[in-house]
Amino acid sequence: MLKSIFLLLRKFILGAFILYGYNLLAVSFNMMIPINLITICLVGFLGLPALFSLVLLLVLVF
Repeated sequence: MLKSIFLLLRKFILGAFILYGYNLLAVSFNMMIPINLITICLVGFLGLPALFSLVLLLVLVF
């Protein structure tokens, strides 16, 4: 039980760091993805494919 809680917490933190790193690189292109609970959960659980899909969604919609 405690191990699964730490695993979820680790995924949340990793997702936040991945989004923060992407935003550091993308600020010069004006393609920042907002860091909120939904995007952190998506990137934390699904990984880089979720980040790529968020970037694609950002490019196609805006």
